Amino acid sequence: MTQEITKGRLLAIDTGSTSTKLGYFIDGKQIFNEKLVHNMEELSRYENVMDQDRMRRDAIIGFLRDKGIALTDIDIVMARGGLFAPVITGVYKVNRDMRDVLLTCRDGVHACNLSAVIADDIAEEVNEARSAAGTESPFGLCRAYIADPPMADEMLPECRLGGIPEFPHRAFFHALNSRATVKQYLRSHGKEENDITAIVAHLGGGITVTLHRNGKVIDTNNGLGGDGPFTPERAGTCPAFPLIEMCFSGKYTEGEVKRKILGKGGAVAYFGTNDLAEIERRAIAGDKNCGTFLNAFCLNIAKYIASAAATVCGKVDVILLTGGIAYSTSITDAIRERVSFIAPVEIYAGEHELRSLAENGYNVLANKVAVHRYDKNAIVGDDQNA
Repeated sequence: MTQEITKGRLLAIDTGSTSTKLGYFIDGKQIFNEKLVHNMEELSRYENVMDQDRMRRDAIIGFLRDKGIALTDIDIVMARGGLFAPVITGVYKVNRDMRDVLLTCRDGVHACNLSAVIADDIAEEVNEARSAAGTESPFGLCRAYIADPPMADEMLPECRLGGIPEFPHRAFFHALNSRATVKQYLRSHGKEENDITAIVAHLGGGITVTLHRNGKVIDTNNGLGGDGPFTPERAGTCPAFPLIEMCFSGKYTEGEVKRKILGKGGAVAYFGTNDLAEIERRAIAGDKNCGTFLNAFCLNIAKYIASAAATVCGKVDVILLTGGIAYSTSITDAIRERVSFIAPVEIYAGEHELRSLAENGYNVLANKVAVHRYDKNAIVGDDQNA
């Protein structure tokens, strides 16, 4: 986080498929970073992921209560962005349009849709609690915001065009962490201006490769059932004709085919596990299948990094590897060996979503960032103006 921190108490929320990550910050200092795990028995009670909103909200408020944090001790709530389009990168206040699209899952179904809705509900409860207690915040009413949503689309027109009109390339990437990684790189190199061209590969359960130029993400793959490298649990880019034949074989339902691509693809399809550390151990122990898989895994990522470089004719300043898998030096070394001819490679292992949310939130409190307004009726390419 930057050195210039405004005063304020901030709650950050990041909802995943089976967990809710929470961060609480006071005057820029992280007080805790917690992961609330929701067991499958609890989640199975809900037919739709958006039906989990009250359960998860109550879990968050209960956890805060146990930590001795009252609702009146929150000045701003920052949330992970959900699946809604069209948007560009940046900060958005949660509004009715955003809630409508997320609650109906108009643009896609994912647990991240819960974050903004829950944050907005908690912000409202904060204001009600303050009103009842007769207290005020120096920042006024508590509001909920999101930052760098995953469907942010700043792609060049030629990167958006698909082979047939029905299949344009769509943006779906780890916007929050990839942009945070670029900011971290800039700070570590003493750069005040974001005037670089960087390729960021987020390596996790999903893998996205993004091309950043002067602060905008001008090219990316669609990491959620679209295209890209195969991952520990996703199939990545699939050949069209075999996929069509599978769909019409009569052997699988639509849902089963989707699960083979998203959730049961990648390492899960080959080895029944999404734990790459286990696959690495088996490869070291002599399992040739695991060794071949890991070689292919790194090669696929390198190919997408190289293809991103082609978008800017190879004029790339740095390649950044981030995400949980970036802790594996054997994997990052293998990728580095294949792509270092393009640009220097640096490693920023782990995920930094909560800190990135906090940094954006403090910029809001200090009026240092333009807050965009989401319009569900806008079209791709429209600016989402403050």
